[in-house]
Amino acid sequence: MGVLDKFSLKGKTALVTGSKRGLGKAMALGLAAAGADIVGVSATLEETGSDLEEEVTALGCKCGCYRCDLRDRSALYEFIGKVKADHPVVDILVSNAGTIERAPVAEHTDEQWDRVIELNLNSQFILAREFGKDMIARGYGKIVFTASLLAFQGGFIVPGYAAAKGGLAQLTKAMANEWASKGVNVNAIAPGYMATELTSALQSDPVRGPAISARIPAGEWGKPEDLQGAVVFLCSDAANYVHGVVLPVDGGWMGR
Repeated sequence: MGVLDKFSLKGKTALVTGSKRGLGKAMALGLAAAGADIVGVSATLEETGSDLEEEVTALGCKCGCYRCDLRDRSALYEFIGKVKADHPVVDILVSNAGTIERAPVAEHTDEQWDRVIELNLNSQFILAREFGKDMIARGYGKIVFTASLLAFQGGFIVPGYAAAKGGLAQLTKAMANEWASKGVNVNAIAPGYMATELTSALQSDPVRGPAISARIPAGEWGKPEDLQGAVVFLCSDAANYVHGVVLPVDGGWMGR
């Protein structure tokens, strides 16, 4: 097999959470461009006729779409069961769905904390565990979490988000330690400051927006499509010896 052939995902099925828009949709399209069939889910994704379905099928791949609020524990387990019934072999899990709640620590409510932790950490553990055990049984699988620069730094007024992303980074390493010998790669991508709907408030902040732009060595905020190369690599056989890595895709932010 030539080195470029190792990046092909033909014949693979990838479950991508939070794939209606933004980073998740871009990563799903990147995986489809590399040949993977896509199973998409988000709390608002149309089960038929979505933009995701249209764009994935235009790339010559299949696309199954599901709507599920992954914070709802019973709905989450129902979703997992349905996907396993509809798609008996899920080769790739890109666990990307997330949310953010902005408030200073002293004003950050229990409800805000719980909403963030439930989606950004708890649901991701459950999804990885439930699909990961099937990957272990088959001796093959790829799991990629969407972490954040706040897996390394504390940030401001987003304590729940920082705690969850830091937890994901450690979960990546913990799972990799157990599963690397079983044919399952567990890694994470840590996006830098990306121009998405989730960061619109930060982009428009008259003080922090320009300050962030000035600190990025690349000189600009990233685009969702900037994650496609990294996710295809980590989900492909080109990364078979890569385990427990939290890969920054950040325009050089962490190197500064």
